[in-house]
Amino acid sequence: MSNHTEAWLLGRIDGYPDVLMPVVHALHQARTELLSLRSDVSDEEAHVAPGGAAPIGFHVAHIAGSLDRLFTYARGEPLDPTQLEFLQRETECGLTRATGDLVDQTLARIDHCLGTLRDTPDDVLSQRRTVGRSQLPSSVRGLLFHAAEHTTMHVGQIRTTLKIIRGLAELDNAG
Repeated sequence: MSNHTEAWLLGRIDGYPDVLMPVVHALHQARTELLSLRSDVSDEEAHVAPGGAAPIGFHVAHIAGSLDRLFTYARGEPLDPTQLEFLQRETECGLTRATGDLVDQTLARIDHCLGTLRDTPDDVLSQRRTVGRSQLPSSVRGLLFHAAEHTTMHVGQIRTTLKIIRGLAELDNAG
């Protein structure tokens, strides 16, 4: 993956509210790593589920879908039928779609979210929001920060899964 300086070490990024800088840094970092993934991971590697772990393709599709859903909740809106359908199909999408296409879709979603963050005023961050059918309590700030941490968690799982896949391939080739 990326050998560049991590986004959080680059300081303030102009155009974004200071209070949301951790979210911005996390999404920029994820974007950088997914961009390098686009040319580094084959479709075959993206569809492997070592030891029953979720395949890389699922993680990429899930990042796009979860960002879409979390930012929808942050706007105070319910999920629409298209979002619910994508949620049901994330695993399938991760196993059947070309890796480059999935990564492009996810990069576009990250870019959309970064645009939303530019336009998010500080005074809405504490507003109450609910999540899911159970209407679980959160806030705009909570949803945006969770979107960042959730995205970085899945990028980490992509890194680990790729190392495992390539390590297993090396073992197979050595044997």
